Amino acid sequence: MAKNKLMKFDEMKSMERVFEPSMADFIDVEYELKGNWNEKVFKNNNPIVLELGCGKGEYSVGLGRKYPNQNFVGIDIKGARIWKGAKEANEENLTNVAFLRNVVDFVEHFFAENEVDEIWCTFSDPQPKKPNKRLTSRQFVNRYKKVLKPNGIVHLKTDNTLLYESTIEEIEEYGYEKLVDSNNIYEKDWESFSPEVQEILSIKTHYETLFANKGFKIKYVAFRVD
Repeated sequence: MAKNKLMKFDEMKSMERVFEPSMADFIDVEYELKGNWNEKVFKNNNPIVLELGCGKGEYSVGLGRKYPNQNFVGIDIKGARIWKGAKEANEENLTNVAFLRNVVDFVEHFFAENEVDEIWCTFSDPQPKKPNKRLTSRQFVNRYKKVLKPNGIVHLKTDNTLLYESTIEEIEEYGYEKLVDSNNIYEKDWESFSPEVQEILSIKTHYETLFANKGFKIKYVAFRVD
């Protein structure tokens, strides 16, 4: 492992709101923060929003800056990526932003029923050969239902047409309530969005900037899963 990565991993261990549970911490036992994120981590009763496959945590940190009365948890298995967002949040004293290093498949092990208000999937892997591994697939939405509050919202922001179209198909097939749907947010639909939606979508991840500069259209879907 590169020396730089080791330094990042060591630095993360000293950060107050970065959590790296081992399998022994949540398999066959209840994870200590499950149902207790607000009490033990954020010290308030504000809504909790997850960013799944958060990468460098641009959305978690960006939303944390804009919405101090909400709490944000970025989840990703790649520690070197999480480090960047965690470092920013730490340096800016964003006490409403935390990071969890693990695979998103285990989301229901880390959060209790009705503990989460919203979920963001930002530029996640489209999994062209494994549709059940897509973060908006029925398999994952059923996991989200175990932690989302009634009327909880799932957001997808992506450059990938396959992932966008498969998400629309899932929404229609399983009767989710579609709230926002755009296959080209900046060039076609921007003016039709409310100021709040524009503010949320104005946050750009590293991958969004990369793909947009290559001419890819950015898509956005928001839906309720009840």
